[in-house]
Parts: sequence; C-alpha cells; structure tokens
Amino acid sequence: MTTSTEPLDPPAAATDRMSRREILQALSGLMVGMFVAILASTVVANALPRIIADLNGSQTVYTWIVTTELLAMTATVPLWGKMADLYSKKLLIQLSLGLFVIGSLIAGLTPNVEVLLVSRVVQGIGAGGMTALAMIVMAAMIPPRELGRYAGIFGAVFGVGTIAGPLIGGVLVDTSWLGWRWCFLIGVPFSILSIVLLQRTLHLPVIRRRVRIDWLGAALITAGVSTLLVWSSLAGHRFAWASGWTVLMVVGGLALLVAAVWVEARVPEPIIPLQIFRSRTVALTTVASMLVGVALFGGTVFLSQYFQTSLGKSPTVAGLMSLPMILGLLVSSTVAGQLITKYGRWKVYLVAGAAVMTVGMLLLATIDAGTPLPLLFTYMAVLGTGVGMLMQNLVLAAQNDVPAHELGAATSVLTFFRSMGGAVGVSVLGAVLANRVTSLMTERLGPAAGATGGGTTEVPDLAALPEPVLRVVQDAYATATSELFLIGAPIAFLALVAVLFIREKPLHTVSGDERARQEATLPTAH
Repeated sequence: MTTSTEPLDPPAAATDRMSRREILQALSGLMVGMFVAILASTVVANALPRIIADLNGSQTVYTWIVTTELLAMTATVPLWGKMADLYSKKLLIQLSLGLFVIGSLIAGLTPNVEVLLVSRVVQGIGAGGMTALAMIVMAAMIPPRELGRYAGIFGAVFGVGTIAGPLIGGVLVDTSWLGWRWCFLIGVPFSILSIVLLQRTLHLPVIRRRVRIDWLGAALITAGVSTLLVWSSLAGHRFAWASGWTVLMVVGGLALLVAAVWVEARVPEPIIPLQIFRSRTVALTTVASMLVGVALFGGTVFLSQYFQTSLGKSPTVAGLMSLPMILGLLVSSTVAGQLITKYGRWKVYLVAGAAVMTVGMLLLATIDAGTPLPLLFTYMAVLGTGVGMLMQNLVLAAQNDVPAHELGAATSVLTFFRSMGGAVGVSVLGAVLANRVTSLMTERLGPAAGATGGGTTEVPDLAALPEPVLRVVQDAYATATSELFLIGAPIAFLALVAVLFIREKPLHTVSGDERARQEATLPTAH
C-alpha cells in the first residue's frame, strides 16, 4: 500500500514545503488568471450579435469568433503541459498570461473581423497555457492529501468562469457606456494583476535538464485536433454531415493523429507520454473528463439560448438565470474538496458526482416552454452539483497516480480532453438543435418555416414574429433543447461507468516537487 511508505518521507522534504499562507498567496494569482482565461471562452456568447452587426461580419464569422479561441486553447494544452515538465512553471504561466493580455487588447481595439479572429487565436493560446498550468503548479506546491480543499476552490472558479461568462457579457453589452469591446478588455487588468501576484508569491524550484521538445509531435497533434474541431464546427450548416468534406476532414484528422501517436511512441521526450495511459486511473479519468466537457459546455450554451428564445428573456436576465447551476457547482466542489482533505477518500465523490450529473441531465430533458422557473432552477442546481463533485476531482485522481515527472503531461491530457469534449459537444449538439428546430418548424408551419429563422444557427428576432408563429418558435426551441439533454444523459451515464472502474489509491502526503526530488534519488523509480 502506498500509505505504508509515505510516513517514511525524509524529514528534510517538509522543510522546503510552502506554508499554507504562502500557498494561499500564490493561489490568489493563479485563481485570478484561471478565471479570466475561462471567461474568455464564454463571455462573448451574448455579445456576438452586437459584435457581428458593428463589424459587418457574416454568419460564418459568428461561429468562428467562438471556435478559433476554443480551438487554439484546446490544441495547445498538451504542449504547455509538456513544457511545464521541462522548464520554469512560473515563467511559463506568466508567458501564457502575457499572450492573453496581448490577444485581449487587440480584440478589444479591433477595427475589423479579420483582426478579431487573429486576436482570438492569440487569446486561445494564452488561455490554453493558463488552464493547463494552473493545476500543474498546484500539484507541484501541494500534496494530493491536502490538494482537495484547494482543488475544490479551483473547480468552483472554473465552473463559475464557464457559466458566469454569458451573464457578464450580457451586462456589458446592455450597458451603453461600456459595450461589447469590454468583453475582451475586462480581462486585461485582471491578467496583469495575476502576473504581478505570481511574480511576488510563487516560488518553485526549477529542475534544469537538457531536453528537446518534440515539435513534430506537437505539430501533428495540433493539426489533427484542429482539423476535427473545424469539421465539428462546420458540419451540419456549412456542409452536410454525410458529405465529401466530412470524409476528407475526418479521415485527414484521424490520419494526422495516428501519425502523432507513431511519433510520440518513438521520441525520447514526447508531448504526451503514451505510457501514462497504462495507468487505468489516467485512462478512465481521461474518458470521464471528455464526457464531463460535453455535459458542462453543451449544457450551459444551450440553456442560455433556451432562456432567450423559449422564455423570451434578455441577455442579462438569461445570464442571471444561470446562477442556480453556478451555486450548485460552487457548493459541491468546495464541500467535496474539504471532505477529501479531511478523510482522504475521493472515489465516492467521483461516483456520486457522475450519478447526480446523469440525474440532472434527465431532469432537464423534461423541460418545455412552460416549465415553472422554480422547477427549472432546481434541475439546473442538480446538474451543477454533479459536475462540481466530479470535474476537479478527476484531475486529483490522475495526479495522484502518476510519477512526479509526468504530472504536467497527465494534467494537460485531462484538460485537453475536457476542452475537446466541450468543443465537439457544442458543435455536434448545436447541429442537432438546428436540424431539430427546422424539422419541428416545418411540421407546424410548413416548408416556409425557414423564413422565421428556425433553420439557421441564429436566434430568431422574437419581437418581429406574429403571436401564433412566436408560440411555435418558442415551443420548437424548448422541445429541441430538452431533447439535447436527453442525448446528454447517456453520455453522462458513460462517465459514471468510467469512474466506477477507477481503483481508489491512498493520496500522497508530499507535494509534486518533493516527490520529484525523491524520484531523482531513486534511479529505478518509474
């Protein structure tokens, strides 16, 4: 058992450990950076119609303002994670925040959509570094046995950033003296504050060794993932799911990823060390993380549209209506983290979280345009509670199971698959929603229904619709949204099946840096 050896850790190891006050000071900078990085992906959701109108953009640009940032963030996470195992984590996290500041300034001052799209790529690269490195730095500072209480807070920050983004964006757009440009500029002062806080409070040793980055592997992984994400974002509205473009992009993307696996298996310093998947815990938590990404991103994106279209709420009110999910996630993430630190047991929260998430999906599959708000808010709180117990503790389980020198790779793999699950989930479920709305409108209003906007990815202008048509549009969007959650329920159940097979392992009582020093003195250690 692991616990039999942990009390034998050399007493000297504890002397270098950061105090709880130092940890909290360093975490303040990490949490500020993490929040703005996640916010960047979601804050534009309610601002997009205004942005497109002001910059004279097309419907294609509408999609790509979100997709480019998410794609750049997802595709670069493994590279950031690998560099964290090789170079100064403090320098890398400040570099990622610097890139985010540059991207945000360009986006906020953009004169046209072309510059905006480029700035979103820069933002995404910075955000990818921040989301991957924050958990890696935490694992370096804090033993897994103590990590629960801090990881719970981080999970809450991640969830609040994801769900609160549309609320903040809606308020900024609806405030005349601010406007949509502040959806990008709002992150700049917070990112600079995070850089300053980290410079003053984060003190991690740098283990220097001669290394070579596997740039070919990084290029193949980035190209393969980007191709599949581009396909999932365009299929269903730019071209048919069953089309030549689908075959070309899917086969091409998979071929690039197969080539990446071939390269990664043969280089001395792979971006994603394939041996980490020999760990059943890492393999299963990776699968579960991807499924949670679908639930979290898909659920929040389409609930916001349901509030505005089916219930007729404004962007600001729609954002406020997401609070029950935020509160459920915040409370469950924090409480579960505290209990894990107190008792050292973590699997029960993974299982309970996946089960509650599945129930939340099933409950939301019953909504329609007339669902009472108290009932709707209860269902949302149930979903948020399940995701909160599950999401961050998957990372904790994986970090506890790998050698210290693979902490960065393992953490970035989970972050990568969670982001990819979210990106693919939003794209595919969005296409399902659009197709279902089109068919429902055609059934009730005839072939001319496309004129109402039901067959496009844009939200119809409800104020311009006559009363009978308005009622049909609202019912169609409500029905289609509930069916998305019905699709999401078995996906959530698969996450439950995955975590059931994870073997619980006692949590380490030394930090990642302390374990790295111990492993360095044991040549035979894995």
